[in-house]
Amino acid sequence: MFRYKLILEFDGAPFVGWQRQDNGPSVQAALEAAGRAMCSGGEAVAVAAGRTDAGVHALAMSAHIDLPKEFAADKVRDGLNFHLRPAPIAVLSADLAPADFHARFSCSGRAYEYRLVTRRAHLSLEAGRAWRISRTLDVEAMHEAAQGFVGQHDFTTFRASACQAASPVKTLSEFVVSRDKEHIFLRCAAKSFLHNQVRSMVGSLVEVGLGKWGTGDIQSALAAKDRQYCGPVAPAEGLYFLRADYPALTSNSN
Repeated sequence: MFRYKLILEFDGAPFVGWQRQDNGPSVQAALEAAGRAMCSGGEAVAVAAGRTDAGVHALAMSAHIDLPKEFAADKVRDGLNFHLRPAPIAVLSADLAPADFHARFSCSGRAYEYRLVTRRAHLSLEAGRAWRISRTLDVEAMHEAAQGFVGQHDFTTFRASACQAASPVKTLSEFVVSRDKEHIFLRCAAKSFLHNQVRSMVGSLVEVGLGKWGTGDIQSALAAKDRQYCGPVAPAEGLYFLRADYPALTSNSN
Protein backbone atom coordinates (compact mmCIF):
# COMPACT_ATOMS: atom_id res chain seq x y z
CA MET A 1 0.00 0.00 0.00
CA PHE A 2 1.12 3.56 -0.73
CA ARG A 3 0.20 6.38 1.65
CA TYR A 4 -0.67 9.87 0.44
CA LYS A 5 -1.18 12.96 2.59
CA LEU A 6 -4.13 15.03 1.41
CA ILE A 7 -5.53 18.49 2.10
CA LEU A 8 -9.30 18.51 1.67
CA GLU A 9 -11.94 21.19 1.36
CA PHE A 10 -15.56 20.17 1.80
CA ASP A 11 -19.08 21.39 2.41
CA GLY A 12 -20.38 19.34 5.33
CA ALA A 13 -24.08 20.00 4.69
CA PRO A 14 -24.92 16.74 2.85
CA PHE A 15 -22.82 14.51 5.10
CA VAL A 16 -23.35 12.83 8.47
CA GLY A 17 -19.80 13.91 9.27
CA TRP A 18 -16.31 12.73 8.38
CA GLN A 19 -16.62 9.22 9.77
CA ARG A 20 -18.15 6.37 7.79
CA GLN A 21 -21.62 5.54 9.19
CA ASP A 22 -24.63 3.43 8.28
CA ASN A 23 -27.16 6.25 8.60
CA GLY A 24 -26.04 8.40 5.67
CA PRO A 25 -23.22 9.57 3.39
CA SER A 26 -19.89 10.57 4.94
CA VAL A 27 -16.79 12.35 3.68
CA GLN A 28 -14.64 9.32 4.54
CA ALA A 29 -16.83 6.92 2.56
CA ALA A 30 -16.88 9.23 -0.47
CA LEU A 31 -13.09 9.59 -0.44
CA GLU A 32 -12.53 5.85 -0.06
CA ALA A 33 -14.97 5.13 -2.91
CA ALA A 34 -13.04 7.57 -5.11
CA GLY A 35 -9.78 5.83 -4.18
CA ARG A 36 -11.18 2.42 -5.11
CA ALA A 37 -12.51 3.75 -8.42
CA MET A 38 -9.19 5.36 -9.21
CA CYS A 39 -7.40 2.05 -8.65
CA SER A 40 -10.05 -0.05 -10.45
CA GLY A 41 -10.89 -1.84 -7.23
CA GLY A 42 -8.80 -2.89 -4.27
CA GLU A 43 -8.81 -1.51 -0.78
CA ALA A 44 -8.59 2.22 -0.08
CA VAL A 45 -8.55 3.45 3.52
CA ALA A 46 -8.75 7.13 4.52
CA VAL A 47 -8.09 8.76 7.91
CA ALA A 48 -8.53 12.44 8.81
CA ALA A 49 -6.92 14.70 11.38
CA GLY A 50 -10.35 15.42 12.86
CA ARG A 51 -13.69 13.62 12.96
CA THR A 52 -16.05 16.44 12.08
CA ASP A 53 -19.75 16.18 12.94
CA ALA A 54 -22.71 16.35 10.57
CA GLY A 55 -22.90 19.71 8.84
CA VAL A 56 -19.38 20.86 9.78
CA HIS A 57 -17.24 22.16 6.91
CA ALA A 58 -13.50 22.09 6.21
CA LEU A 59 -11.23 24.69 4.64
CA ALA A 60 -8.08 22.58 4.90
CA MET A 61 -8.65 19.17 6.48
CA SER A 62 -5.52 17.04 6.59
CA ALA A 63 -6.05 13.37 5.82
CA HIS A 64 -4.21 10.38 4.45
CA ILE A 65 -5.34 7.65 2.09
CA ASP A 66 -3.71 4.28 1.48
CA LEU A 67 -3.91 3.07 -2.12
CA PRO A 68 -2.78 -0.26 -3.59
CA LYS A 69 -1.03 1.47 -6.51
CA GLU A 70 1.66 4.13 -6.71
CA PHE A 71 0.89 7.35 -8.58
CA ALA A 72 2.50 10.74 -9.03
CA ALA A 73 1.09 13.12 -6.42
CA ASP A 74 -0.74 15.31 -8.93
CA LYS A 75 -2.36 12.20 -10.43
CA VAL A 76 -3.69 11.27 -6.99
CA ARG A 77 -5.14 14.77 -6.54
CA ASP A 78 -6.71 14.87 -9.99
CA GLY A 79 -7.88 11.25 -9.98
CA LEU A 80 -9.59 11.54 -6.62
CA ASN A 81 -11.24 14.81 -7.64
CA PHE A 82 -12.54 13.22 -10.85
CA HIS A 83 -14.18 10.35 -8.99
CA LEU A 84 -15.45 12.52 -6.12
CA ARG A 85 -17.70 14.56 -8.38
CA PRO A 86 -20.43 15.70 -7.83
CA ALA A 87 -19.86 15.43 -4.05
CA PRO A 88 -18.85 18.84 -2.57
CA ILE A 89 -15.37 17.62 -1.67
CA ALA A 90 -12.14 18.89 -3.25
CA VAL A 91 -8.64 17.47 -2.85
CA LEU A 92 -6.52 20.63 -2.77
CA SER A 93 -3.19 18.81 -2.63
CA ALA A 94 -1.71 15.32 -2.43
CA ASP A 95 1.79 14.21 -1.50
CA LEU A 96 3.40 10.80 -1.09
CA ALA A 97 3.83 10.36 2.67
CA PRO A 98 6.19 8.23 4.78
CA ALA A 99 4.69 4.92 5.91
CA ASP A 100 4.71 6.09 9.53
CA PHE A 101 2.79 9.31 8.82
CA HIS A 102 -0.71 9.25 10.32
CA ALA A 103 -3.11 12.13 9.73
CA ARG A 104 -4.68 11.75 13.18
CA PHE A 105 -1.93 10.44 15.46
CA SER A 106 0.94 12.45 13.95
CA CYS A 107 -1.04 15.67 14.34
CA SER A 108 0.36 18.12 16.90
CA GLY A 109 -2.43 20.69 16.74
CA ARG A 110 -5.82 21.51 15.26
CA ALA A 111 -7.60 24.79 14.64
CA TYR A 112 -11.25 25.64 14.00
CA GLU A 113 -13.04 28.76 12.82
CA TYR A 114 -16.65 29.62 13.58
CA ARG A 115 -18.49 32.16 11.42
CA LEU A 116 -21.29 34.43 12.61
CA VAL A 117 -23.19 37.00 10.55
CA THR A 118 -25.00 39.77 12.43
CA ARG A 119 -27.84 41.22 10.35
CA ARG A 120 -31.61 41.35 10.23
CA ALA A 121 -31.98 39.93 6.70
CA HIS A 122 -31.81 36.18 6.21
CA LEU A 123 -28.74 34.66 4.58
CA SER A 124 -28.85 33.85 0.89
CA LEU A 125 -25.29 33.35 -0.36
CA GLU A 126 -24.09 32.11 3.05
CA ALA A 127 -27.12 30.04 3.99
CA GLY A 128 -25.89 26.83 5.61
CA ARG A 129 -22.38 28.26 5.97
CA ALA A 130 -22.74 30.66 8.90
CA TRP A 131 -24.94 31.30 11.93
CA ARG A 132 -27.06 34.42 11.52
CA ILE A 133 -27.64 36.47 14.65
CA SER A 134 -30.21 39.22 14.11
CA ARG A 135 -28.82 41.44 16.89
CA THR A 136 -25.54 43.31 17.31
CA LEU A 137 -22.88 41.47 19.31
CA ASP A 138 -20.25 42.97 21.57
CA VAL A 139 -17.15 41.45 19.95
CA GLU A 140 -14.73 43.01 22.43
CA ALA A 141 -16.58 41.42 25.35
CA MET A 142 -16.66 38.08 23.52
CA HIS A 143 -12.91 38.19 22.88
CA GLU A 144 -12.19 39.10 26.50
CA ALA A 145 -14.40 36.26 27.76
CA ALA A 146 -12.83 33.80 25.31
CA GLN A 147 -9.45 34.28 26.97
CA GLY A 148 -10.85 32.38 29.93
CA PHE A 149 -10.81 29.26 27.78
CA VAL A 150 -7.11 29.61 26.90
CA GLY A 151 -4.77 27.31 28.81
CA GLN A 152 -5.40 23.93 30.42
CA HIS A 153 -8.88 23.38 31.84
CA ASP A 154 -11.43 20.70 32.59
CA PHE A 155 -13.99 21.31 29.82
CA THR A 156 -16.70 18.97 31.14
CA THR A 157 -19.25 21.81 30.89
CA PHE A 158 -18.40 22.35 27.23
CA ARG A 159 -18.46 18.83 25.84
CA ALA A 160 -21.31 16.66 24.58
CA SER A 161 -22.77 14.22 27.07
CA ALA A 162 -21.98 11.44 24.58
CA CYS A 163 -18.30 12.45 24.28
CA GLN A 164 -16.08 9.38 24.54
CA ALA A 165 -12.78 11.14 25.28
CA ALA A 166 -10.88 9.57 28.16
CA SER A 167 -10.32 12.94 29.85
CA PRO A 168 -12.22 16.27 29.74
CA VAL A 169 -8.94 18.18 30.23
CA LYS A 170 -7.75 20.05 27.14
CA THR A 171 -5.30 22.90 26.53
CA LEU A 172 -6.25 25.75 24.21
CA SER A 173 -3.31 27.73 22.82
CA GLU A 174 -5.43 30.58 21.47
CA PHE A 175 -8.98 31.87 21.10
CA VAL A 176 -9.46 35.00 18.99
CA VAL A 177 -12.75 36.76 18.28
CA SER A 178 -12.69 39.38 15.51
CA ARG A 179 -15.10 41.32 13.33
CA ASP A 180 -15.13 42.30 9.65
CA LYS A 181 -18.22 44.48 9.20
CA GLU A 182 -21.23 42.18 9.80
CA HIS A 183 -19.07 39.04 9.91
CA ILE A 184 -17.64 37.75 13.20
CA PHE A 185 -14.94 35.08 13.27
CA LEU A 186 -14.07 32.94 16.29
CA ARG A 187 -10.80 31.02 15.88
CA CYS A 188 -9.39 28.59 18.42
CA ALA A 189 -6.50 26.13 18.44
CA ALA A 190 -5.48 23.18 20.61
CA LYS A 191 -3.76 19.85 20.27
CA SER A 192 -7.21 18.23 20.26
CA PHE A 193 -10.82 19.04 21.12
CA LEU A 194 -13.71 17.28 22.83
CA HIS A 195 -16.94 16.36 21.06
CA ASN A 196 -18.99 19.56 20.51
CA GLN A 197 -16.45 21.61 22.49
CA VAL A 198 -16.01 24.41 19.96
CA ARG A 199 -19.74 24.80 19.28
CA SER A 200 -20.45 24.75 23.02
CA MET A 201 -17.89 27.48 23.70
CA VAL A 202 -19.15 29.58 20.78
CA GLY A 203 -22.76 29.35 21.95
CA SER A 204 -21.80 30.57 25.41
CA LEU A 205 -19.70 33.41 23.97
CA VAL A 206 -22.69 34.55 21.92
CA GLU A 207 -24.56 34.89 25.23
CA VAL A 208 -21.74 37.23 26.30
CA GLY A 209 -22.02 39.17 23.03
CA LEU A 210 -25.76 39.61 23.56
CA GLY A 211 -25.18 40.93 27.07
CA LYS A 212 -26.92 37.99 28.73
CA TRP A 213 -23.66 36.66 30.22
CA GLY A 214 -20.55 38.36 31.52
CA THR A 215 -16.96 37.16 31.59
CA GLY A 216 -17.59 35.86 35.09
CA ASP A 217 -20.38 33.63 33.83
CA ILE A 218 -17.98 31.92 31.44
CA GLN A 219 -15.57 31.33 34.32
CA SER A 220 -18.35 30.02 36.55
CA ALA A 221 -19.60 27.65 33.86
CA LEU A 222 -16.07 26.34 33.29
CA ALA A 223 -15.52 25.85 37.02
CA ALA A 224 -18.86 24.06 37.44
CA LYS A 225 -17.69 21.08 35.35
CA ASP A 226 -21.36 20.37 34.65
CA ARG A 227 -23.00 20.26 31.21
CA GLN A 228 -26.17 21.97 32.45
CA TYR A 229 -24.20 25.21 32.92
CA CYS A 230 -23.29 25.41 29.21
CA GLY A 231 -25.00 28.02 27.07
CA PRO A 232 -26.87 27.12 23.87
CA VAL A 233 -24.78 24.99 21.50
CA ALA A 234 -24.02 26.83 18.26
CA PRO A 235 -25.33 25.14 15.08
CA ALA A 236 -22.93 23.03 13.04
CA GLU A 237 -23.34 25.06 9.85
CA GLY A 238 -21.05 27.85 11.06
CA LEU A 239 -18.11 25.62 12.02
CA TYR A 240 -15.06 25.02 9.81
CA PHE A 241 -12.02 22.81 10.33
CA LEU A 242 -9.32 25.37 9.65
CA ARG A 243 -6.02 23.48 9.71
CA ALA A 244 -3.98 20.64 11.20
CA ASP A 245 -0.37 21.07 12.29
CA TYR A 246 2.42 18.50 12.15
CA PRO A 247 5.89 18.75 13.77
CA ALA A 248 7.89 18.48 10.55
CA LEU A 249 5.57 20.64 8.45
CA THR A 250 4.63 24.31 8.33
CA SER A 251 1.83 25.61 10.53
CA ASN A 252 -0.50 25.70 7.52
CA SER A 253 0.04 21.98 6.90
CA ASN A 254 0.11 22.37 3.12
